[in-house]
Amino acid sequence: MNRTTLSLLAAATSLAAVTGFAALTAPDGGAPAEAKAPSRLPVERSSLLCPAPSQSAIAETVYTSFTPRTKASGGGASTAELKPSVATLRDPDDGADKDEKDKDKAAEDAAKKPAPDKAVVTLKQPGKPVGAEASGGAAPALIGSATGSLAPGWTTQQTTTVSAGSGRGVLGVSCTAPDTDLWFPGAGLAKDRQDYVHLTNPDDTGAVVDIELYGKNGALKSQLTDGIPVPAGASVPVLLSTLTTDPAEDVTVHVTTRTGRVGAVVRGAGDETGSDWLPASTDPSGTLVLPGIPADATSVRLVAFAPGEDDADLKLRLASASGTITPAGAENLRVKSGMTASLDLKDVTKGEPGSLILSPSEGARPIPVVAALQVTRGKGDKQEIAFIPATAPVGERATAADNRAKGSVLSLTAPGETAQVKVTASAGTEAGEQAVKTYTVKAGTTLAITDPPVPAGLKGSYALTVEPQSGGPVHAARTLLLPQDGIEMFTVQTLPDDRGLVTVPSAEQDLSVLDD
Repeated sequence: MNRTTLSLLAAATSLAAVTGFAALTAPDGGAPAEAKAPSRLPVERSSLLCPAPSQSAIAETVYTSFTPRTKASGGGASTAELKPSVATLRDPDDGADKDEKDKDKAAEDAAKKPAPDKAVVTLKQPGKPVGAEASGGAAPALIGSATGSLAPGWTTQQTTTVSAGSGRGVLGVSCTAPDTDLWFPGAGLAKDRQDYVHLTNPDDTGAVVDIELYGKNGALKSQLTDGIPVPAGASVPVLLSTLTTDPAEDVTVHVTTRTGRVGAVVRGAGDETGSDWLPASTDPSGTLVLPGIPADATSVRLVAFAPGEDDADLKLRLASASGTITPAGAENLRVKSGMTASLDLKDVTKGEPGSLILSPSEGARPIPVVAALQVTRGKGDKQEIAFIPATAPVGERATAADNRAKGSVLSLTAPGETAQVKVTASAGTEAGEQAVKTYTVKAGTTLAITDPPVPAGLKGSYALTVEPQSGGPVHAARTLLLPQDGIEMFTVQTLPDDRGLVTVPSAEQDLSVLDD
């Protein structure tokens, strides 16, 4: 939980204490009023940050933005738009090995870069997504906000396709909210990797960011000790290999801010394995769920980190389509404090979709950890990777914004009790009518829906919204399959709760408490 959240909770606690006293204390010995339960109300403002899509001149990017329709939708002035950051700093070596044709294309793309004050994506109403496109390597990072009825559950997906080169693949990311403390297990510093952490500052004042790197033997010696300045409204990509000379195959990246807040996401890219975005893991916890491993995964690698002072002994279980099993030869993982641990699970799904559940080993204390999976589909020069960070349960609602008529797979995992889940397909960005279907996810299983609801008469892309109706917690992920030239290109987005509702203490004004 970040410092901003703690501050808000402290303020809410103080408010609850004051208003509770006001509501429950009656003057002149009167009977105390009955306390009312806190209300769950829609948020009034949301913020989203999208990283610069790619440095490749042949990159093609699609944005899909969506806010679910709720009972509170409608009425009042509402806005939701994403604008270019005022500056997206580039790697100074970018373009050094390009031929003249590529450089000309890059210059042409740069000339088409939108003005900072002109919105790239503008959402106008709940329940209907909008789409936008960008080409080339000059597309900037985006900074956005939503207000009114467009704020609760506002979601934007950025999907980039790079058809060739060392960074080729499908890079998908759900644009993130700003934060002050983020963990990214699963990055790499191997010779064939070029991993960047993208930092975007949405505020009017500058931010200073610290990046710590942890390998299998602990903290890696950093060449940067003064923090990284991120100017107001700007985005800065940082090549991880420029921060340390220590090589490490598996790395945990810790991003914190000294001042301000940033959106952060890691782009992992390999010479042979393709590339994708690695979002932050959910907050450190003794039990984690990593949902949505594809049935045809040829390799799955688990990376975990224990940020506290104690070692963690973890038990690994796979929630498959038929039940929960213990992977043979990968039953446990010990994660030493301050060190990155990894485990090659190979083709753990054995042709069935699944989700990985991490929990304390028998007799072990729950020790908070963070974790992520690197998943590979295909072999040889046809490989493609995606990342699945540990994710919080859906809670009340979550949305995957970019879905196509074919190629979307929705994974629902019920690690404890059986759950009923409603899935709503929105209207299309160009045409199409909403469709709804309800699914049962049996306890301890993963339900991979290869044919989720599709809007009737769909044109363009659409959103899938997940809402648990009854039963135990549900964890969710959406896989987008976009094969190209014999390569099984894909990306996976986890679906934590959209935080569209907040708890507000119930209070009544009672000025009599001010009487002497």
